Amino acid sequence: MFRWAIIFAVIALVASLLGFGGVAGLSQDFAVIFLVIAVILAVVAFISRGSLPKV
Repeated sequence: MFRWAIIFAVIALVASLLGFGGVAGLSQDFAVIFLVIAVILAVVAFISRGSLPKV
């Protein structure tokens, strides 16, 4: 997920430099959404990893 967020952030940056405002805005929105999802999943995985029974 972090990889997708970085990819969309780079696409947004390149599109904004080339003057494509709509594509840049949409790519930025996707990058933020993927980043939030990735952080939430990372926190959930970190919390649940500590609560698993030891074998």
